[in-house]
Amino acid sequence: MPLKDYERYIKRGKALGAKDCKIIATKTIVTAEWVRLKCQFGCDEYGRRLTCPPYSPTPEFTQKMLRHYQYGILIHGDRWTKMRKIVARLEREIFLDGYYKAFGMGAGPCRLCARCSKFCRFPEEARPSMEACGIDVYATVRANQFPIEVLRSKTISGHYYGLVLIE
Repeated sequence: MPLKDYERYIKRGKALGAKDCKIIATKTIVTAEWVRLKCQFGCDEYGRRLTCPPYSPTPEFTQKMLRHYQYGILIHGDRWTKMRKIVARLEREIFLDGYYKAFGMGAGPCRLCARCSKFCRFPEEARPSMEACGIDVYATVRANQFPIEVLRSKTISGHYYGLVLIE
């Protein structure tokens, strides 16, 4: 399918609240084993959310999965909590348009519930983050000419990214 056919998803992502969206080649998505260490040793939600490690796909699995896709939509936002909703809605619309392999990844830990139960209560919205799946978000974002930097304070507004794989 020509890339211009995906342009409507860029517009839709922005309508859902994204600052910007870009169609990217999956060969620009970088995975690395060390990424999950940042979850394990740095995030309070490690092992507490079904969308986080150790429950989320491993970097090795993610790398293999990416071979089944050529394109995705990289989504730029200003709030990680909002990113999950944008990703879930856009993934659903792309799926309903016939792209049955569509799969989305948000940013940060899932906050749909105060506590995860044994089984997810919101499987239609809950998605792992890019980093939970072993994607080096910094390298991937920079490879696709989007802004990103290390936040030196929790009071600084950051850049947050999601991804919807298309086909």
